[in-house]
Amino acid sequence: MAELATIARPYAEALFKAGGDAAAAAQLSAFAAVAKDPQLLQFAGHPKAEAAQVLELITSVSGISPSLTTVRNLLSAVIDNGRLAALPEIAHQFHALVNAQSGVADATVFSAFPIDAAQLADVTVSLEKRFGRKLNAAVQVEAGLIGGIRVVVGDEVLDTSIKARLEAMKSALTA
Repeated sequence: MAELATIARPYAEALFKAGGDAAAAAQLSAFAAVAKDPQLLQFAGHPKAEAAQVLELITSVSGISPSLTTVRNLLSAVIDNGRLAALPEIAHQFHALVNAQSGVADATVFSAFPIDAAQLADVTVSLEKRFGRKLNAAVQVEAGLIGGIRVVVGDEVLDTSIKARLEAMKSALTA
């Protein structure tokens, strides 16, 4: 995994320096989602597959035409250099650079039950105060938490779930 991160970093930084923004991040994320497909990677790795064919296939499957020249150029460079497998990591690192510039962080809220938009907005306001920055929150349901939430922002974790409390009680009782 470290190798993909090392390969992806120069591409992500180049797109960022070339004026990449949220629109570029959205396009790049769409192409990265398509690039995860094993059959596409197999096709792209075939010796008779031309870069133009691979580019056309990615854009047709994603349903998005690379309207931004910078994204189109990046996608072409990635395909020409045989680095299509690194595209999801490039998108991830580019998204992190755009977030860092705008002072925003991605947060994943794990909950035992689905959270509607109004509840998520309330939780996000509290979490922004707690973490001291603007957050883009996304919810993932994880029934094993029993109740409460677990929030992951970068390398920080806030766990207020029932499961965590039961584990803490178990550790205290067995110690």
